[in-house]
Amino acid sequence: MMAVRNKSGVTEFILLGLSNTPELQIVFFVVFLIVYLFTIAGNVLIMVTVYVHSNLHSPMYFFLSNLSFLDLCFSTVTVPKALVNFLSQSKTISFRDCIAQLFFFHLFSGAEVFNLTLMAYDRYVAICNPLRYTTIISRRTCLYMIISSWVGGFLHGFTQALPTFQLSFCGPNEINHFVCELRPLSLLACSGIFISETVSMANSGSLALGGFLVLLISYIYIISTILKIRSAEGRRKAFSTCAAHLLVVIIAFGPCVFIYMRPLVTFSTDKLFSVFYTIFTPLLNPIIYTLRNDEVKKGMLRLRDKKVSFPEIHKN
Repeated sequence: MMAVRNKSGVTEFILLGLSNTPELQIVFFVVFLIVYLFTIAGNVLIMVTVYVHSNLHSPMYFFLSNLSFLDLCFSTVTVPKALVNFLSQSKTISFRDCIAQLFFFHLFSGAEVFNLTLMAYDRYVAICNPLRYTTIISRRTCLYMIISSWVGGFLHGFTQALPTFQLSFCGPNEINHFVCELRPLSLLACSGIFISETVSMANSGSLALGGFLVLLISYIYIISTILKIRSAEGRRKAFSTCAAHLLVVIIAFGPCVFIYMRPLVTFSTDKLFSVFYTIFTPLLNPIIYTLRNDEVKKGMLRLRDKKVSFPEIHKN
């Protein structure tokens, strides 16, 4: 690895960020900081709520907790460095740190795609085969599914980072982005990028297409089963349990498909889409699941009541 970096001749990159205007950088700092703090609070609250209440100890909420943890990690990979750069004159990042950020960025995003896909399969079994749900989605199976999402994310991150690490960088070192993203980084390479671009497209395409097919098939069966339910209240509850997941999938997949599933060209809109899925998506996920899920909302309220009752327990 060291030989590759020396061969490149570039030991650090400069992240140009979103704007060179000092006033705008202060605005971005405040907005990013507020969103990041709410992201931490929202996702931690969901994880604590699921952990504390035994009635939420089911595969559905196990996947939701894992999604919250992934969102927390994903946001932490990019936002703190961006916050520092907004207030710093030196916006540099070392070659190794840049590749590390790229790796973890794709690790957590890839694991999230796998997790969302597994959540769709979980809803499919719960709605289309409810009598065998506990047998098919047992605790052990659920654990294996979570582990497989992390392994898949690791392989995705490794596949994205390794070809980029082997590129040679000998000229400009200014990345036109606020994070070490694959596409703006590849544009700076002075060596051929055909192999790295092909590997990246094949890997991202397989992940997106595979996840999309599983989601599509799952929801075709789910919707057809829901429409057969005679009770209007039953149909409403069934749709309600899937609506939050489906909305999160659209929010997570949409910007990524736009950015990665096209030729290697840079557009100014890329930064806007990147801001959305790196900064706001980890915040929107807990909000969506909280607003659309009565059990989670009730669990959070009971969590508040438990906090209030702690002093009384000590008095007794």
